[in-house]
Amino acid sequence: MDNLQKTLLISLVSVSLSSWIIARTYQVDMMSAMMTPTNPLSVSLFVAVWTAGMAAMMFPAISPVVLLYNRLIKTKANVSGSVIEESDAGPYPLKMILFIGSYLAVWSVTGLALLLLWTLPINAVLAPLNSASLSAIFGAILILAGVYQFSLLKSKCLGYCESPMSLFMRRWKKGTFGAVSMGTYHGLYCLGCCWPYFLIMVALGWMNILWMALFAGIIFGEKMWAKGIWVARAAGVGLAVVGILSVAGIVTVVPTHDAMSMTNDESMSGMVNDESPEASKDMSPADTSTETEQGDDKMDGDPPGMKM
Repeated sequence: MDNLQKTLLISLVSVSLSSWIIARTYQVDMMSAMMTPTNPLSVSLFVAVWTAGMAAMMFPAISPVVLLYNRLIKTKANVSGSVIEESDAGPYPLKMILFIGSYLAVWSVTGLALLLLWTLPINAVLAPLNSASLSAIFGAILILAGVYQFSLLKSKCLGYCESPMSLFMRRWKKGTFGAVSMGTYHGLYCLGCCWPYFLIMVALGWMNILWMALFAGIIFGEKMWAKGIWVARAAGVGLAVVGILSVAGIVTVVPTHDAMSMTNDESMSGMVNDESPEASKDMSPADTSTETEQGDDKMDGDPPGMKM
């Protein structure tokens, strides 16, 4: 690995780490945007943090593809038939920026589509339903995501992600336009591999760092291991099992953004009560003890997103 490749790899890792920090810092704002998808400012914030989250989750897994593309355009490999032909059109740094930028653009559009085409109508449709019905619906989503892990489309898309050379052999284009085209195609293949994870993150509100790290680990295993399809299928079995338990009513799947919304409402109510002198005077030691016990119960509860 030459100095340029090392610099590129360090840059990818640095951007990924910075993106984790951004996603963690603005996580609550992002969840709020999911509750108000008609606000342009909220939508813009969601897309920005979503894109940062995608960089955090995906850059470690796509680093072999980026490094291979770097090597190909640097050496301007010329092969015919099974050949990759590169022209001198377009400066090298610009091609790398366009390739990575086009890849991220696919995920930005995906996040916007999920927010507007899923969150907006689904919030209105699901709002009147009780918790049992909601758990069954979200369980069905988990089952769908698990079944997709065994599909031919998943295998085909994952094949291109596991073998970057086959991607470039099939989709190679010259110049700066080629960088945009191939970055977009790579983004679409990654989308074909990973869309169930991100649908779950939006539909169930599992955009917290714990779930993002878990899915990032699964994606990394899928793309970096030669037999990553088995990682995908193991994840599929896990998602399907949780979905079946949720539909059966054994496990209750609760959207995290709903829980956060309730928590925020309770916090606001608490702030109002705290500002009222009469309320403070009326609070007895017994009431304080009860609240303390309730707080302890919350600490001992199930992790966000699921209840047994």
